[in-house]
Amino acid sequence: MKTSVRLALVGDYHSAITAHQAIPLATDLAAQHFSIEIHADWLATDTLTPEILQNYDAFWCVPGSPYRSTEGALSAIRFARENRKPFLGTCGGFQHAIIEYARNVMDWQDAGHGETDTEGRLVISALSCEMVEVKSEISFVPGSIPAGAYGKLEVEEGYHCRYGINTAFQAALDAQPLKMVGHDAAGEVRAVELPGHPFFVATLFQPERAALKGQLPPLVAALIKSLL
Repeated sequence: MKTSVRLALVGDYHSAITAHQAIPLATDLAAQHFSIEIHADWLATDTLTPEILQNYDAFWCVPGSPYRSTEGALSAIRFARENRKPFLGTCGGFQHAIIEYARNVMDWQDAGHGETDTEGRLVISALSCEMVEVKSEISFVPGSIPAGAYGKLEVEEGYHCRYGINTAFQAALDAQPLKMVGHDAAGEVRAVELPGHPFFVATLFQPERAALKGQLPPLVAALIKSLL
């Protein structure tokens, strides 16, 4: 069993972002729980190179978009997906995981984000109802990674986001190997996973916030467990 892991926190750190306050607490709780050392490094999106990415065992694309470099964030997600490195994307990480998949698996080279792009297929668009500092219920698909991590099919989690999957493209995405495994009460996608990958999960909600209450976030625990 490993005694230490290197975790890349892909995103542009800002002390005022609630999720960024929670993430170090979450990794500390995971380290205590599994009795290992977790060397978690913040990697600014405009500094990433293949040589840097190769130094890490797992990747967490964190909230805080728009990132300084969209391409940098997408390159880290692609690296994790193609090299079968455990990956967790939360909030902005979820949004960019969808864009990366659309571009590089579905070959939608014009896939973009409604917050920063004006042309092309905006697979990420403004939510019909903003989810800023609110909690909402999510239903997980039985047998999915999130369902296993939480040990139940219904949870309530916090959000701070204004963008999600564009419903105009949801059917096309749903036909892909990438699985939509978490939905809100209206049926909108809130979590995805990639079957056949050791661990590739992304959520529009911010599970890391549990650490602010001293609780180990189940998906962070699942991410680290996948390395052991």
